[in-house]
Amino acid sequence: MTATDIARAVNDLLFDPDLDLDEALDRHFTPDYRQRTDGVWSDRAGFARHMAKLRSLVRGGHIEVHDELRDGLSYADRHTVTVVKEDGRTSRIEVYLFARLAPDGRFRRVEETTRLVDGHEDDRNLGSVT
Repeated sequence: MTATDIARAVNDLLFDPDLDLDEALDRHFTPDYRQRTDGVWSDRAGFARHMAKLRSLVRGGHIEVHDELRDGLSYADRHTVTVVKEDGRTSRIEVYLFARLAPDGRFRRVEETTRLVDGHEDDRNLGSVT
């Protein structure tokens, strides 16, 4: 398996509504996946709920990776996600991400901090909405 990266993961999870969410999760994340977003931990089931909720709120968008570093099983990046919500509002969220990959190249653990760059104040919590 080719190692994943954040652009492929976000595109499959959020911006490809024809791709089954469970298939996208299996493609990019290990069964024991854990994530900490803005200080709050979730397991893979919690992350799946988060992505399902985002899919219900978002009708399109894109990701722009500004910096990316891979060293063995360590991965880090800084990226901006632009989302267009079902209500037509657009928001941009900047993300600083540090991750650990599994030997098969999928994400095993992600720790990230998010910051609303542009958009409605209610979208400040998009990184952790469930």
